[in-house]
Amino acid sequence: MSTQPRIAPGRLRELGPVNWVVWQVLSRAAGTDDAHLFSTLGRTGGLFRGWLHFSGRLMPAGKLSRFESELVILRVAHLRDCEYETDHHIRLGKRAGVTREILERLRTGPQAEGWSAKERALLTVVDQLVDTRDVDDTAWSALAQHYDEKRLIEIILLANQYEGLASTITTLRIQTDH
Repeated sequence: MSTQPRIAPGRLRELGPVNWVVWQVLSRAAGTDDAHLFSTLGRTGGLFRGWLHFSGRLMPAGKLSRFESELVILRVAHLRDCEYETDHHIRLGKRAGVTREILERLRTGPQAEGWSAKERALLTVVDQLVDTRDVDDTAWSALAQHYDEKRLIEIILLANQYEGLASTITTLRIQTDH
């Protein structure tokens, strides 16, 4: 499989002035000169801004804690073997309290020692969603012991958003940021 980007990251001409400014701001916030995800998706015009609004409502503006959101995202990234998502969210995860030890546990999964019952339930649901596109009743009941209905829906949307994003990144061969 080729590792060259299928669609090159855009610049001012391809992004347009609004998306160019958004890309610049998001790149700086991500700690890079060129957040390739945003300079690639930004080529879609208003669709990019709509996606950013939806994505941003899930993370960082969601009701889950940033730590829980990063657990979900990093587990999805690991399961999908998405280097871009992993690299980006290791940086963001550090700010939310995801340590090296937690990253190692995330690679092992929900069966690793050291997770709370809540974290184990969360990661079990993520694993099932990525693996089967559904959640069995046992895993759902375990998760529902820890979250209200709004957060249950948000967890499913968040996991699926990042699973779809991993698929987009992989298919477009978006390169990691430098």
